[in-house]
Amino acid sequence: MKKIISAVGLLAVVVLLSQCGVSKQIKEAKTFGDCKYAITSIDSIYLAGTDVREFRNVSSVKDLDPRKYPDLALGLLRKKVPLDLRVNLDVNNPTNRLAAINQLEYIVLLSDSEIFKGVLNRRIEVYPGTGSTKVPVHLSTNAYELLTNDKTRDDFIAMVQSLAGKSDTKPAKLTVKIKPTLAVGDKQVNYPGYITFDQEITTNMVLGR
Repeated sequence: MKKIISAVGLLAVVVLLSQCGVSKQIKEAKTFGDCKYAITSIDSIYLAGTDVREFRNVSSVKDLDPRKYPDLALGLLRKKVPLDLRVNLDVNNPTNRLAAINQLEYIVLLSDSEIFKGVLNRRIEVYPGTGSTKVPVHLSTNAYELLTNDKTRDDFIAMVQSLAGKSDTKPAKLTVKIKPTLAVGDKQVNYPGYITFDQEITTNMVLGR
């Protein structure tokens, strides 16, 4: 009888600790939603395998001479134009609580059209009162539709100019949507809705120009 009571007591402790752990994660994820976000710098930028700085003088699709940019021309022919870059996301925690998540889903829009989408599988912790925490995120997409769609073409070229470090160009405006995820046992629970912010991409943000 004593053994049964001990087993029940141990189970109750385990359940209580598990509930406390879940409650703690929920609070940390909620605090993550209270943080402030900004893309502060961008680097390692390649369009169709070519350093984006090579496109500095491109002001329209007409400037994409296939003789000068053969890899891009081939990508357009194949309808596969890879765009790869790394953005450094700064997360600032203005609260007095720890903000933490296990996974981060993201969507990046250009002219209301999806340009990047993916999931960052890593734990991110942002402590209060320590300034900002830098989170590098590698982004990759097929830019074919962005280059050929009338709705996005001009804005995409403007973004390429900014990423290439061209001066006197209009900053490209991106809409960034992120959704934190926490682990509850062997399941993942998403933050309700997306955290959304707008970000202008300027030449000053590009590293290694």
